Amino acid sequence: MRKWLSTLFIVLSFGTGIVWADENDDETHAHKLALDLAGAFSNEGFKMRDGFWAGVVKPGERTVIAVNLYASNQYWFSAGVSDKSRDVTVELFDETGRQLQVDSYKNDGKSAAGFSPTSSGQYFVSLSIKDAPATCCVMYSYK
Repeated sequence: MRKWLSTLFIVLSFGTGIVWADENDDETHAHKLALDLAGAFSNEGFKMRDGFWAGVVKPGERTVIAVNLYASNQYWFSAGVSDKSRDVTVELFDETGRQLQVDSYKNDGKSAAGFSPTSSGQYFVSLSIKDAPATCCVMYSYK
C-alpha cells in the first residue's frame, strides 16, 4: 500500500443523501461555504450531488473519501472549513494511490479540485489541514 493510505482514518462514499450526524454550528458553517463554492460551478453547468461529508480534519492526518467517478464526466470537489482563517487542501488520488493533476481553487476557507477522469472507477478525495483541527465539509459537482 502507498504511504498515504497508512494515514487513512475514514472512508465514506458520496451520493447516499445521508447526513451521518446532526450538524453543529461548525458543520453548518463549513457546509454553507462548500455550498457557496459548489454553487459557483453550477453557473458553468455543473450539477451538485445531494450527498456531502462533514467532520473534523486534524493536522498531520488525511481524511480520505472514496468516490466512484465516470470517464468523460467533469468533476469539482468543493470544501469549506468552519474557520475561514484555515486552509483546507483538496487532493485527488487514483485507486493505486497516485496523486492526480487537478485544477485547483483556494480562498477564504474554501478550496476545490477539478478533475476529468479518463477511465471510470474508484478514486479518493483527500482533505488535509495545517496547524489546528477544523471542521470541514466536502461535496461534489459534475457534468
